[in-house]
Amino acid sequence: MASAALHGFFDIQQSSSTPSGSTPLVTSPPATHQKTTSTVKGAPFSIELDDLAFGQRYNGPSSPTTAPQTPKEFPGSQTPKTPNELEHDGAEGSGAVPLMQTWREPSMNKWRILCCCLIYFGNGINDSVVGALIPYMEEYYHIGYAIMSMVFVGNAAGFISAAFFCNTTLGKLGRAKTLILSEVILLAAYVILVATPPYAAVVVSFFLLGYGAATSLALNNVFCANLHPPSAILGAAHGSYGLGGIVAPIIGTALASRGILWSRFYFLCVGLRLCCMLFAGWAFWSYKEDQPQTLLSSLQRTATQQAASESQESKSKNLKLALKNRVTIFGALFVFAYQGAEVSISGWVISFLINYRDGDPARVGYVTSGFWGGITLGRFVLTHLAPRIGEKAFVTGLTIGTLCLQLLVWLVPNVIGDAVAVSLLGLLLGPVYPCAQTIFSRLMPRHVQTTAIGFIGGAGSSGGAVAPFTTGILAQAAGTWVLHPVCIGLYGAMIVFWWSLPRMSKRKE
Repeated sequence: MASAALHGFFDIQQSSSTPSGSTPLVTSPPATHQKTTSTVKGAPFSIELDDLAFGQRYNGPSSPTTAPQTPKEFPGSQTPKTPNELEHDGAEGSGAVPLMQTWREPSMNKWRILCCCLIYFGNGINDSVVGALIPYMEEYYHIGYAIMSMVFVGNAAGFISAAFFCNTTLGKLGRAKTLILSEVILLAAYVILVATPPYAAVVVSFFLLGYGAATSLALNNVFCANLHPPSAILGAAHGSYGLGGIVAPIIGTALASRGILWSRFYFLCVGLRLCCMLFAGWAFWSYKEDQPQTLLSSLQRTATQQAASESQESKSKNLKLALKNRVTIFGALFVFAYQGAEVSISGWVISFLINYRDGDPARVGYVTSGFWGGITLGRFVLTHLAPRIGEKAFVTGLTIGTLCLQLLVWLVPNVIGDAVAVSLLGLLLGPVYPCAQTIFSRLMPRHVQTTAIGFIGGAGSSGGAVAPFTTGILAQAAGTWVLHPVCIGLYGAMIVFWWSLPRMSKRKE
């Protein structure tokens, strides 16, 4: 049955050369050679599958004797490049997407991070000592809270002015020279303060302090935020800022309480800024030459080439692009509220303890050191928890905690209890800023980061002026207890602006 079924498919015939009835000889089949379709050597023919058509028989290339054809180009395709070509393109920086640097690769980054920490340390000294020296400055110049608040306005005006020129200065001078320039401006301001000038010149010197600090702050924030791991590095940098905040009120209070003129404290700042200027010039002088190898992708290369060409056409467009970015707007409002609360507490909590808790000026001046000590500890320790918990939830929880502690300082009539609460408040408030800077840098395009961070820093400084100035005006009329409702309102604004930021996607670098 099987043979009968198979017989319908196969027709077995005997060879004509074999006698009937004999067994046929089995021989090896003849070798098969590939047919020559063209005698012309060169580029390959077009893809043969492209010539297939439904219902037609396919017998090889349609025109085997014609000249070689040029390979088809498909939209969006490109000829693969050799590793040497890829390395050459990456070196030129045209459309290359840079790999994210780490704190130890290249090795010079270790010294650069240390330089950033030293600069932050100096900025912390500059910002925190004001609150400890305010009672002595008011006594020396015979002025009230409202006039004394003008130093915060001058400082904010310098920050805001720097936001418009920071990126242009960086493009013309480079990172090293821009950092040196910022230190020179800070030195000039400290020389004015050391001379104990009239109060109008003090306000001008605070303007210069704001301008110089904002320039270095924008550059160092961008540098640290683009290193891996960014949260830890920014935590160390801003923790150094907190260390300066701890040291300055202790030294300032110790000097002023012993009858030494308040302005003599700034001799310390002059020497520190000279060291920062030399260190920054050495560490960042060859920054551009140490860029790492790069990887290319077609989509990212197209986007970055377009961004680079726009940047070359007009540097002023970066500011417009930054201002149109949703992250820049809400980030600036968030930092406005954050720094407003931070500077208000640092500047006016001592006056509150003196007036409403009968504190001794020679002792309660150290409460500011406890506040900055909490900020420092929080930035060094708690910052590492942010990636595990999630930055958004982490910052929200910290802000709610600071609000509760602010209520505790306001409602508990005890100097020691208030001092402890202020220190814990600083502990929770400290990690907020470096975590926020990490999120801002991830959500922004790389080519507008310096401008945007500078603008956010300027907005933060304006918050550091508006809130303390408003507190001083209200304190002149009602008393320094108004510090607490002002800060509570700022904490609520921080939560609203924080959750108004767009969702964060994974970084593509």
